[in-house]
Amino acid sequence: MIIDDPCENARYPAAADRKYFVKEIHPPVNSPLYDLPILLIENLSVKGGGDLEERGRNQTHSSQPRSGLRLVRKLISLTLSFCLLCVATLAGSLLYLRGQSLPVSYTPQTTTIYDANGDVIDSLYNGQNRDVIPLDQISPYLIQATLAIEDHRFFDHYGIDFRGLARAVVTNVQQMNKSQGASTITQQLARNLYLTHEKTWSRKLKEAVYAVQLEMTFTKEEILTKYLNQIYYGHAAYGIQAAAKLYFAKPASELTLAESALLAGVPKGPYYYSPYMNEGNAFARQRIVLDKMVEVGLITQQEAEEAKRTPLTLRKLEGDSPAEAPYFRDYIRQVAVNELGIDEKQFEEGGLSIYTTLDLPTQRIAEQAVQDNLGDSELQAALVAIDPRNGYIRAMIGGKDYADNQYNRAFAKTRQPGSSFKPFVYLTALETNAFNATTQYMSEPTTFTYDEGREIYQPSNFGNRYPNEEIDMREAISKSDNIYAVHTILDVGADRVIETARRLGIDSPMQPLPSLALGTFPVSPFDMATAFSTFANGGVRYKPLAITRIEDSTGQLLYEAELMSEQVVEPAYAYVLTHLMQSVFSPGGTGARVASMLKRPVAGKTGTTDSDAWMVGYTPELSTAVWIGYDQGRTISAVETHLAAPIFAAFTEQALEAVPPKLFPVPDGIVSVYIDPASGKLAGPDCPDPRAEVFVLGTEPTEICLLHPSQQTVPDAPAEQPDPDRSWWEDVRRWWSD
Repeated sequence: MIIDDPCENARYPAAADRKYFVKEIHPPVNSPLYDLPILLIENLSVKGGGDLEERGRNQTHSSQPRSGLRLVRKLISLTLSFCLLCVATLAGSLLYLRGQSLPVSYTPQTTTIYDANGDVIDSLYNGQNRDVIPLDQISPYLIQATLAIEDHRFFDHYGIDFRGLARAVVTNVQQMNKSQGASTITQQLARNLYLTHEKTWSRKLKEAVYAVQLEMTFTKEEILTKYLNQIYYGHAAYGIQAAAKLYFAKPASELTLAESALLAGVPKGPYYYSPYMNEGNAFARQRIVLDKMVEVGLITQQEAEEAKRTPLTLRKLEGDSPAEAPYFRDYIRQVAVNELGIDEKQFEEGGLSIYTTLDLPTQRIAEQAVQDNLGDSELQAALVAIDPRNGYIRAMIGGKDYADNQYNRAFAKTRQPGSSFKPFVYLTALETNAFNATTQYMSEPTTFTYDEGREIYQPSNFGNRYPNEEIDMREAISKSDNIYAVHTILDVGADRVIETARRLGIDSPMQPLPSLALGTFPVSPFDMATAFSTFANGGVRYKPLAITRIEDSTGQLLYEAELMSEQVVEPAYAYVLTHLMQSVFSPGGTGARVASMLKRPVAGKTGTTDSDAWMVGYTPELSTAVWIGYDQGRTISAVETHLAAPIFAAFTEQALEAVPPKLFPVPDGIVSVYIDPASGKLAGPDCPDPRAEVFVLGTEPTEICLLHPSQQTVPDAPAEQPDPDRSWWEDVRRWWSD
């Protein structure tokens, strides 16, 4: 630096003849002024100043040794500055990363559907079988084995293990390959959550950044929990809980040391180290894991050797076996999504626990009954069983083979119920109090007129068989007389019958026509089972229930069902109708051929059309609708029309095998008297075939039959009159009622 001298009166040469050099010097290192630079002004050239020029030359020679020292000091200063800059940059980066949110990650979890007993019906996983559990539900052996083989310094680093990285680099250079990995558990978790598995430098850089962010966001225990629930163990098993159940049929908390070491070795190569696919590789890897656990001090050598010698029993790896109750499972999805508002993706991948009303043993009995009776025929079937006491759906079959056809016929509103619809007609009639069990009509070929004489209707009985005499309501129900049913609907009004059906839960389209009495308007098996359950429950209709509660993956309650019931039929009318429908299984009834299979009181009604066969019936504990037919409406044979009843009988008796037979409870407002079937009046002393009959109080007959000569007084107690046709449970019921 060159400056002018401001001191014009100095003893130095004139200002015009002088120039000066200003340089920075430092005191000796041990001086307290070492850090303070001192400016020294030296003469660079002086005209006529020989002494100054000489001193400048001497100082030039003496400054050469100091120049090396100054260079060293500058290098040190630059190094320290660079280090400080790096530290500042690192601190700033960490502060920046801490303020940034991690990418949004979504871990699919397995949704599990349970039956009423807590047994698994099916597990839904969209390619990923996963069951997330907390760290305290994982075996300590598995945790130790995983840490030993994957990242034994996990608790000593902050997401990136630089020592492990350096060691891996040295090992790989020495062996001229990439046999030694360097990714920490945190890095692996970051890759699985947020990245793909492509081998690029950009992916590795992002992986490191996300790993640091994970360490800054979560505790070590939380990271380890996420890792053990995320990692892939092969065969669609994600997470240790799914793996433990897949390989050893036990929860992760019960894994032994030997089992844990085997599973900890699988993630390195889920196929290569699968004990199912490569048993030798899997157990060789297990030994490596055990040796590593000894090396890092987690177990002793003796424990490792014992684990190596321990034989392991693997669960049999089965293929994709058909799920149980598949039609019911589909119905559960429909209810959860469409009625309860569960998101479709959450249903499939949200790790939900869905508890249902289905009883798997009952479901299996239903499936076996269908298979035993239909075999390999082309006939299809549907079956719905409901508990009348609460509306719980206990069994559901929507077809003979779900793998072949997933259409759920249990909800098909395309099949005519035939005569199984007649109970709605007779209930409507009973509720008018103008009809009772003894009401008679002539059963013969008849042409009916309706719509004020503008329309005619000519129904016929099955097989064109007619008694050609008057019959009462009990006989009409027992033998499914069509002429009697049409007489009844025309007298009570088809509109009222439709209203009755609506009260009982039938919501399919119907028109007020005489043919309605014969079931010409389609109804689903599900609706039929629901309606008949109301008869079984004394006129109380429960809304059918499939799901009792839903919990999310953390156990939080998302939904809990409430029973919904309504008294839609007075108990006395429901009981009288039930009593009448029991005669379907009496001699001469349309269900008589299966009466020997039933060991308990059962009420029901058969139904047939050209292409459908029905049996709908109930006990106090179970209401069941069975339908069989062909999908394309093909005509069924006379033999095939009789297949629905055996399915119903076999299912009902086996499903209730452990339940003692129960009588239908007799409500208030019921009276029982003996009547003469021919006249419908109170039986006289000489009536040849008196029959015990039940009535709603006030509708019972009051006149005594006079068709037969009277030789004795009217018996005091109807219970003393014999009835050779009555069943044993009717005697028991009367005894209980008395």
